[in-house]
Amino acid sequence: MVRGRDEVYVAAMPLRATKGPPQLLMSAAYSLNLWDFQHFMVIIKPSSLSQVLVFDFQPKDPEDIYVALAALYGRAVPGTVLVRQLKKLPRNKCWLVGYSKAEADAMEIAREFNKEWETNLRIGLHDCRDYTNSKNLFQTLCCLSPFMERTIC
Repeated sequence: MVRGRDEVYVAAMPLRATKGPPQLLMSAAYSLNLWDFQHFMVIIKPSSLSQVLVFDFQPKDPEDIYVALAALYGRAVPGTVLVRQLKKLPRNKCWLVGYSKAEADAMEIAREFNKEWETNLRIGLHDCRDYTNSKNLFQTLCCLSPFMERTIC
């Protein structure tokens, strides 16, 4: 922990599916590591707050079967950048990537980045992975760990 600086994380979560059999199948496949369908997001843990903020890019209606089918076939679907609060960091698949730059407001930088983010989502071309791997976001947001500097930049 670096005193007075916000911590910046990347996390992966299982993709959601429509309720019923598709949701059970996706959950089972994820639990058994049969499929690697994951949703990636940026998490900021402000030095001044106990809660953390999640920034992520996903379809506007991720549980709509027609949106899911269109996305899987490579078609653009309406997306949105969400900002949510969590009480604590996820315990699994959550990695510290760095700390906010000195005197930087990591949350404000992320909000400004989100205003410019193109929201037409295309899986494999412009999706949550591209959002979390964006050089523009991380280079302005934080001082990356040496590993992340090599990985992202």
